[in-house]
Amino acid sequence: MGQLKVGGMAGTAGEAQGDGLIEGGAQGRGPERAIVDLGGKAALVTGSGRGIGKAIAGLFAVCGAQVMVTGTAESGSAERAYGEMRGRGLDVALATGDVRSEGDVRRVVDECVKAFGKVDILVNNAGVTKDGPLAMMSAEDWDLVVDTSLKGAFLFAKHASKHMIKNRYGRIVNITSVSGLHGNPGQANYASAKAGMVGLTKTLAKELARRGVTCNAIAPGLIESDMTQSLDAGLKEAYLSKIALGRFGTAEDVAWLALYLASARSGYVTGQVIEVDGGLAM
Repeated sequence: MGQLKVGGMAGTAGEAQGDGLIEGGAQGRGPERAIVDLGGKAALVTGSGRGIGKAIAGLFAVCGAQVMVTGTAESGSAERAYGEMRGRGLDVALATGDVRSEGDVRRVVDECVKAFGKVDILVNNAGVTKDGPLAMMSAEDWDLVVDTSLKGAFLFAKHASKHMIKNRYGRIVNITSVSGLHGNPGQANYASAKAGMVGLTKTLAKELARRGVTCNAIAPGLIESDMTQSLDAGLKEAYLSKIALGRFGTAEDVAWLALYLASARSGYVTGQVIEVDGGLAM
């Protein structure tokens, strides 16, 4: 994915006016101010080295948040994304680890608190796929997918929410999938993990509401990726024919919704699962 662009230009929150993030100023309505301003908030985004996670982390930072970029040390993608964002002058930090390991998760959350003093926003985005027919799926492939998406989300929510409860403020955004809502052949492990995240979202919303913490989920549909780029023309057309808007989504399509759900403006929204699929699953 290329450099994140806001309002047609890459860079600071002040350049986001084209997408309606800024009001006032030139319009003569008083001092310029961000409509969606994450200034003073600390965010932790799992799996933020590429794709949706990278777009979310970058947009949050552009809108003023201090952002902990995370990923596995082995892939190197989180370190590259961190370097790109630092190069743009954004306030980000880096922590690597395995979302399936409670020790690693606890350490990453602690590093976020050490770097920024708190954690206000958690986005559970980390995930992997190991597709195949159920009859041929290994237990190892099941465990890898379920533990990365579902157990990882549980562990990060467990440890990050303790800080949110203490501060009586928090936003948890879980990235699930339309596969978790509607099922998908060949993805028994992935669909089950993502369906589990829906249940986790609704349970956390009920448990944490009176502590000032909201929890919502986003269910992306077909999002542009290396996979969609490599589809042959016939298969690509078959997928596109099922999407009302006639195009694949982008990581930024998901990031804009995550921005709202992570902001103070979404304070009366909790326990919701919102599909970003271009009308795929109407």
